[in-house]
Amino acid sequence: MRYRCLILDHDDTAVRSTAEIHYPSYLESMRRMRPDLEPVDMNTFLEKNFDPGIVPFLTEEVGLSREELELEYEIWRSFTTSTFPSFFPGMLELIREVRSRGGLVAVVSHSEEDIIEWHYRHAAGDELMPDFIMGWHREAEKRKPNPYPVHRILDALDVSPEEALVVDDLKPGVNMARAAGVAVAGAGWGHRVESIVSEMKSLCDVYFETVSELREYVVSGSVSGASR
Repeated sequence: MRYRCLILDHDDTAVRSTAEIHYPSYLESMRRMRPDLEPVDMNTFLEKNFDPGIVPFLTEEVGLSREELELEYEIWRSFTTSTFPSFFPGMLELIREVRSRGGLVAVVSHSEEDIIEWHYRHAAGDELMPDFIMGWHREAEKRKPNPYPVHRILDALDVSPEEALVVDDLKPGVNMARAAGVAVAGAGWGHRVESIVSEMKSLCDVYFETVSELREYVVSGSVSGASR
């Protein structure tokens, strides 16, 4: 394989979670805390996740206080613990093939570790459980875009930076990979927001519109369909 370890984002890279969980959770938070403020549409919500990120958006643009942010977290947690999002077609098959060839799979996400584990276990039992998971951490320096999650994974799995590939659909993952000295592939199958697509193509080493294109790149070494 081209890389020995895939470091996968979770939301909108492995599972279709913005449309099925995170955006509905945002709408509920707005309904309860900012009923007089018009919510942004889902594409704009995705753009805000891309830049400046969900926490700056909620605090600086929506104006949530620290106490309100805690309530927003509780609402979000209620959605994440009650709804199972669908894995993108081909993602579980890709993980299975990487594993069959002796590869490793890790996850770095702004979702929480128990939720990520639940998603994988629901979809495939323990068979495809990632080798290492770094989820949401309340200490900002230990979550994306900081390189700490990648450094922790590389150390734990005894993988060199050159042997790993970060796969993410948003800029915090790109910045994390760059800071850790690891190659990064853009995951373009979760949405078609042109402003995000354009910037991700310029920021990533490679960009893929389908999971099958990623599979060809990682497993066969082909660059067919990849944008640079």
